Order: sequence, then structure tokens, then C-alpha cells
Amino acid sequence: MIEADDLIALVRNYNPKTNEKLLREAYAYGREMHRGQRRRSGEEYFSHPVAVAAILTEQRLDDASIVTALLHDTIEDTPATHDEIAGRFGAEIAELVDGVTKLTNLQLNSTQTKQAENFRKLFMAMSKDLRVLLVKLADRLHNMRTIRSLPPERQIAKARETMDIFAPLAGRMGMQWMREELEDLAFRVLNPEARNSIMRRFITLQRETGDVIHKITNDIRLELEREGISADVFGRAKKPYSIWRKMEQKEQGFSRLSDIYGFRIITEAEADCYRVLGAIHRRWRAVPGRFKDYISQPKSNGYRSIHTTVSGRDGKRVEVQIRTRQMNEVAEVGVAAHWAYRDGVRTENPFAVDPARWLAGLTERFDSAEDHDEFLEHVKLEMYADQVFCFTPKGDVVKLPRGATPLDFAYAIHTRIGDRCVGARVDGVRVPLWTRLKNGQSVEIITAEGQTPQPSWVDIVATGRAKAAIRRRLREEERERFIKLGRELTRVAFEHVNRKATDKALAAAAKQLGLEDADALLARVGAAELSAREVVQALYPELAESGAEVDAKRAVVGLQPGQSFNRAACCQPTPGERIVGITYRGRGVVIHAIDCETLSEFEEQSHRWVDLQWHSGKHAPAYPVSLDMTIRNDAGVLGRICTLIGEQSANISDLHFLDRKPDFFRLIIDVDVRDIEHLHAIMLVLEAESDVASLERYRDPGRRP
Repeated sequence: MIEADDLIALVRNYNPKTNEKLLREAYAYGREMHRGQRRRSGEEYFSHPVAVAAILTEQRLDDASIVTALLHDTIEDTPATHDEIAGRFGAEIAELVDGVTKLTNLQLNSTQTKQAENFRKLFMAMSKDLRVLLVKLADRLHNMRTIRSLPPERQIAKARETMDIFAPLAGRMGMQWMREELEDLAFRVLNPEARNSIMRRFITLQRETGDVIHKITNDIRLELEREGISADVFGRAKKPYSIWRKMEQKEQGFSRLSDIYGFRIITEAEADCYRVLGAIHRRWRAVPGRFKDYISQPKSNGYRSIHTTVSGRDGKRVEVQIRTRQMNEVAEVGVAAHWAYRDGVRTENPFAVDPARWLAGLTERFDSAEDHDEFLEHVKLEMYADQVFCFTPKGDVVKLPRGATPLDFAYAIHTRIGDRCVGARVDGVRVPLWTRLKNGQSVEIITAEGQTPQPSWVDIVATGRAKAAIRRRLREEERERFIKLGRELTRVAFEHVNRKATDKALAAAAKQLGLEDADALLARVGAAELSAREVVQALYPELAESGAEVDAKRAVVGLQPGQSFNRAACCQPTPGERIVGITYRGRGVVIHAIDCETLSEFEEQSHRWVDLQWHSGKHAPAYPVSLDMTIRNDAGVLGRICTLIGEQSANISDLHFLDRKPDFFRLIIDVDVRDIEHLHAIMLVLEAESDVASLERYRDPGRRP
């Protein structure tokens, strides 16, 4: 474990004016609070906070961040309190420690809805002070470096959370080195065989070709010396996970993967960056489509650099990054450069991004999300996005994530332009709206009055802003349609009881039903979430009763007084079908559908026939009808079938299997329906289900009443 003097020395290296007393007191307090606690590895627990603080010194962070690292687990794991820390170390540090504690308590890899809500809390904590996240990232990095002491199942959970959330977030903050290390540490846990395979390939390649990095580095240095350019050159092999991701994306084997080496050239001045680029391209052939100028078009996190890929020694592709020393400082620590110190003063790096502005840009679109899934989608789109830069016809730059389309471009300019978009020209050529944009293209959006977003657009666009705007507009249009339909349904229902569905009446009904206003009421009626009859009943309960369901005992018209009836089991007649009755001595009348095969048995007994018909009113769902179904034998299919029937306001009264095969089940389901229209509606939704192979109404002449 690093001792207090050694930690203070690390801070003093970049900040000679550090508050040594504060650091020493925080070290002593943290050690005392964690006394007796051990990590799973058996080490003294306080070694972890000290290691986190040491990681932050590599980013040259301020004293408050270092102290927060030393104390970041005290509120959660020791008797220490927020007030006690505030009294000893000040309100600023207490708030930072409290923020890290809240982040630690978020279970970000939990269920989808909870995960989305926790993301909201994470961004709220970040918005107060971004240093909270810097400490948390360092905490996660040290935990991943020492993850082997955890049980295997917890290793996997931590690694997956790191890969899904913390690594992309570090990259979005511009801390690329941390992103790469977090990804590689998680990769080591999640897919050790793949990582070991890549490492073995590297060793074999190095044995066959020698030290390629050293050779290419010397080649670049010689070329720069010829041009009289002073610069530092560094080379490295890419991380195993980065190589694995390229292999997966390009569907290529290791032997066919070319750009596995990366080189960085650090210059003194911005003009030298372009001189270096010219020298590199004169000496080696540039790979088309692999040039990016992030100096003229910086990333939103402040990253500036020139990227190019060339065919180097022996035809091997190598990626070259060119930037100044100040640009490199930002590239190394990203947004953290805002708090970086040198020689006792905050570093005035002109390329460092104001964290508040960076965070505002990151979270700008999230407030428009109206549900958990949508918010989570926004977050992940923003965190994983690489950028392309396109131009408006006037030459303004629009930044978009890779994979963006002209629709994303339109919504990035203004929501109204996106909603009215009917086409686009890219570099003067008319293109489909699903075209993927590339760096440097000029995009012109074609609009038309009356155009509205289409549902398919949600799958075309790549940005959270565009998806949110499209969904919001579609919801508005759907709501308008539901309101229109609900108004017509309530009008008919009110006229049925000789009343008018006036605005005042609807507003009163909405209040009675606990809804916001008349439009909310009509939208729910139109969406079948509320029946028009319930609206009438809310205002006129005594009148609504007249429209009550027909009593089952009075369901059939044409019987003699005191005469009872039963439905025939063979044909299961249902209200809405033509029926006939057959009298039985001592049993009353049995009703058959007019087309029932059993009736042929009574052709010579006309005296037993009774002319009947169903009551014209609304019937209760009390008439079982058997359905003969063949469905796919797979998990969840039967449950989904039952759900579909339930959504049609029908009850399943019986169910039994006729045949069971490895791929399919054949079964009989008895469903209680109101009438023949209700039955048809149920069969229609079931026939539309892809897991239903066949469906028909089941009638068995052998079944007797």
C-alpha cells in the first residue's frame, strides 16, 4: 500500500503548492475509519482508496479530488457521516464524497426500467460536479485491476457492467486510455479464450516479423528529420479487445486484419501537425476513407487530433495520430483536463472543455424522453457515438454520430425541418432518407408543408434527438386520432340515452373519472382504454342502467312462459347466430345453430321445433365456444395466446391438449364470448399471431346436450 508521504510526493510532482496538511489528515482519517476492514484478497481495505487516489494523480487532479478518493467509501462502509466529513474537510469534499457514495449504490446492471431510472440519477449526480464521476471511474478501474479475488459470478456481473456503462462513459469523456484499459480488463473476464488467442497470435507475429513497432517508429522519425520537423513519435500495438472488436465488425480473421499498430506524433505547434501529415502521405500511401481531421472539427469532449491510416513497412496498415502537446494532454485525460494542475496552478489548456458545457451537451436530449426505455436508448446512443461532420448548404457544420442519416441531419437543424422532411440531396445528388452520411458531405434537406413523420422513421434515424422527436410527434398524431374516434363513440352513447355529449358534459365526466380534461377522456375512449358506456354511467348512472347487459335468463326470445333453455354442446350457438329450439320432455328447450348437423335427426319430428331468436340487447360474456388450435411448441407461446384472448375481454373457461408433438401442440380452448362478433374479433387476433399454425371453431356432432 502507498504510504502518505509517497502519495503526497505524487501530487507534489505536478502541484508543488498542494495542501499537504489536508492530504495527510484525509489519509489518516480514512485509514482510521477503515481500520480492521479487509478486501477479499486479504489486503488492508484502505489500500483501495489510496490506489484510487494514485490513479487520479496520474491525471494531475486537484486536492479536492484526491481527498475525495481517499474518503470515497467512508460514508458507505464506516461510521463516518456527511456532517462529520463536512466539519473536518469542508462542504465541497463532503458533497463529492456523498456523490460518489450515491453512484456506488446505483445498480446499473439491473432490470431495464430500474437501469434507466438509475441512469437518470447518475446524470443528476454528474451534473452537480463531474469530479464525482472521475473518482468513480478511477474506483472502477482499480476494482477491475483486482477483480480476480471476487467469486466468478460477481466477476462476470462487474465486467459486463464495466463493458456496457463505465468504459463507454470514460470514452465519451475523452479518457481513451481508461476506456481501453477498462474494456480489456472486462474482456479478460468475459471472454478469456478469445483474449488469450489474440495474445498468442501477437507473440507469433512478433517472432515472425521482429519488432515492427520499433522499425516503423524509426522510419517515421527519419522522415520527419528529413523535413526538419521536431516531434516525438510513439508506437504501440492495439489492445486485445480493440483487435477483437475489429475482427467481429469486419468479419475478418487475425491474419487479414491490417491496422493493429498505432503511432502517435506529438508536435509543438498546430501548423506542424499539417506539415507532419504531408510528410507521412508523401512517404507512404494513404488508405482512402481513413482520414479524419479533428483539429478543424473537434469532438464535443474537446478532443483534437489528425487521424490517418497508411500502408507502411511491408505493406502493413498503420494508424497515425498527429497532435500538439496541449492537444495530447486533453486526449489523455479528456474532460478531466479542466481540473488538471501544473506547477501549483490550474492548467490553462485552451483545448480543455468546460465540464458544465460538455455535460449540458450530453444530457440535452434526455429530458425529452417520456419513458424509461426511451431515456436508456438516448444514453447509450450518446455514449457509444463516434462522430461524422457534415455541412449545410451555407457551410455550417453539423456533428452527428456515425451511422446517421439525412433525417438525423434534418432534426439536428430543427425539429420542424425534420418533421417536414420529404427528401435530401447529398453533395448535390438526391438520395434515400436511409442513406448513411460520411465525413465532409454537404447535405440539403427538402421539406414540404403537410408532411408528417412516418412510423418507419424511428428505425432509420440514429440519434436520440431524432428518435425522441419522431416518437413524440407520432404520439401526438395518434392522440388526435383517438380523440376524434372517442368523440364519435361518446356522441352515439349519449344519444342512446337521449343526451348530448357537450364539451361541458365531457369535462364533468372527465372530472368524475379522475382524468385531466375532456381530451384525455376522449383519447382513452378512442384507444379502448375506457368505454363510452362508462362515460355515460359516470354522469347518468340511472340512465346507463337501461343499457345494461341482457340477463342470461332472458337471452332468448320466443319461449313459452316458464320455459327454460340450454345451449346445445354440439354446435354451441352464440348470440348473433340464427337459432332454432328442440323441445325435450322434462328438460325444456335445447337451442341449436340453424346449420347444426344434429338437426337432421329431428327432420321427421317437426312438432318438437321451436322458432327462436336471440335478444337484440348487449349480452354478457357468458357463452363458452370451443376453438381448435395448433400452436408452436416454444417457451411463452401459450402464455401469449392467453394474453391475446384476455386483451379481447374474454375469459378462458377450459383448456385441454389433443396432441403434443416436439414442434407443435394441438389443443381445445373454451372461451366465454358475448356474441358472434366478439368471437370473430378473438379469432382475428389469434390468426394474426405468427405462432398460431391453424385455428377453427370446434364443433362436435357427437357431443350431446
